[in-house]
Amino acid sequence: MRTLFAAAVAVAALTAAPAFAQDAAPVVEAPDGTSGIGFEPYVAVLGGWEQFDSEVTDAGIPLAPRTNKLNGSLVEGIVGFNVPLGPVFVGAEGSVSKGISGDIDWQYGAAGRFGVRAGDSGLLYGKVGYQWTNFAVLGNDSRDYHEMTYGLGFEVGPKDIGLGGITGNSGVRLRGEVSTFGSAHSFRPMLGLTTHF
Repeated sequence: MRTLFAAAVAVAALTAAPAFAQDAAPVVEAPDGTSGIGFEPYVAVLGGWEQFDSEVTDAGIPLAPRTNKLNGSLVEGIVGFNVPLGPVFVGAEGSVSKGISGDIDWQYGAAGRFGVRAGDSGLLYGKVGYQWTNFAVLGNDSRDYHEMTYGLGFEVGPKDIGLGGITGNSGVRLRGEVSTFGSAHSFRPMLGLTTHF
């Protein structure tokens, strides 16, 4: 009887071991079914516009010579990476912007991003960084004005907007964001495309 009881306990332990192993190390997945933990580099090209306050900022930006507000349209290139952590992600990016028209000459900076993954390939995020801005309207010897930046944004892929299966789990996404320079001293809406690898 003891031998039969020991055999039954051994069979029960061997049968339960895989179940315990699965409970101990759950598989983390993203909303789109891909691995929840990884490394995702990307590049982006955005276009938009920025307008600064009509007051001298903490960074020392003066009033515009001809008008009371510095502003202009921009094109921006971004290189960055995301680190997915299940349904959320963190990341960092660097950017360079060139003024197309208006008062802004160049901008460059770096920022950290954090947010949640949504749908098949969507992201909702906040970002905090540091930015330098040079104004063409202030002359060739104008210095770079710098301060913290803050923003909110989204990315959405083809499956999320109803196009189905064009890029799989990564690839091209539409990106939009709104950010500000310093303590809400500017308004900067941007829209463009992000390519993830």
